[in-house]
Amino acid sequence: MAEKFQVPNVSIKELLGAIPPECFHRSAFKSSLYVVQDVILSAILIKGSFYIPMISQMTDSHSLSLFISASLWSLFWFALGLVWTGLWVIAHECGHQAYSSRKSINNSVGFVLHSLLLVPYHSWRISHGKHHAATGHMSRDQVFVPKTRAQRNGPKLDYEDADEKILTGVDMPEEEQLKVSELLEDAPLAVFVNLLLQQLIGWPMYLVRNASGQKHYPRGTNHFNPSSAIFDSRHFSQIIASDLGIGLVLGGLYYWGTQRGFTEVVSYYLIPYLWVNNWLVSITFLQHTDPALPHYREGMWNFQRGALCTIDRVFLGPIGAYILHGICETHVAHHVSSKIPHYNAWKATDALKEYLGPHYHYSDDNFIVALYKSYRDCVFVEDKGDIVFYKDARGRASRVPATDSKQGFSDSGIELQ
Repeated sequence: MAEKFQVPNVSIKELLGAIPPECFHRSAFKSSLYVVQDVILSAILIKGSFYIPMISQMTDSHSLSLFISASLWSLFWFALGLVWTGLWVIAHECGHQAYSSRKSINNSVGFVLHSLLLVPYHSWRISHGKHHAATGHMSRDQVFVPKTRAQRNGPKLDYEDADEKILTGVDMPEEEQLKVSELLEDAPLAVFVNLLLQQLIGWPMYLVRNASGQKHYPRGTNHFNPSSAIFDSRHFSQIIASDLGIGLVLGGLYYWGTQRGFTEVVSYYLIPYLWVNNWLVSITFLQHTDPALPHYREGMWNFQRGALCTIDRVFLGPIGAYILHGICETHVAHHVSSKIPHYNAWKATDALKEYLGPHYHYSDDNFIVALYKSYRDCVFVEDKGDIVFYKDARGRASRVPATDSKQGFSDSGIELQ
């Protein structure tokens, strides 16, 4: 039985009023301490990696030596990727002006940190701001926008005459499920391979070719062209500056390779960078992709409903929360007010959790399991409907809007016409 979803009916003022006032305080000094912390952690890990050859050669067994070396390098790359993702999170806060109360400080720190991680700072800041302004909106959100039945090339559906069970995805007849699965269901191995590709190259593909972005943008939309549909003419100089930042870092990496060898660049930059991509795509995908999360079309969307179209999750326990500055555990609060710095978002989350009750989305599922399940079960949404939920590859939904055949959608007790 699918869960019935009551549309939240709350104002922006009420949402913000539920958050303690001190949560909105931004401190450049306190934020900078977290940058220093992450830089020190990076230095410790890099320094520690210098001892890997010595440690791996402490045995006479060649195969054991190789195993120790591979294990230690893998652990190093994993850990450094996490720490750099933490730096990415702080740069992301700069783009939201949450690092400090001064825009010049925010943009300077964010530009440096994001450029070092090959993120075009202003370009992504602008598109990400549009995402926050239209989260959960089927035609205006910027990233991880659900594909519809038609876009997935699923079985055509006459929405005027279709059976209610097929429309809702609840208690669908087996023969109807088979019709959908024949066109849309992938083998587990295919799901795994596609998920792996998403994790490795999903982030650069979004920047370069708008992968997983808004479907109505023209072909060739990207984050590096000032004339891209994402931007306005007033953004021109900022996009060029962002491109120059990326160019300088790429030039620096090339120079590093010519002087010290490209193997060193791969070991100390490229592989940790790929880990950052993995964590970044995992986190953002799971923040906005879950069978329980609604997506709205124009008739039912507003900012506050969109802000609640996200879910807080547990990531690697207290270590993940510490290293990644709570980006997984406090994302709902971040969408309610993106200027709340991460160190205050925990208190804001507790307040919102109490205020929102069932409208607060949270999952403590294992992160890896959640990643696979969401990729497997969030396949498409219907082409019609003001409120839609993901359906799996058999056309089944685990949540549906609460409806009354005579009254229409229920808005937490207020009927909408």
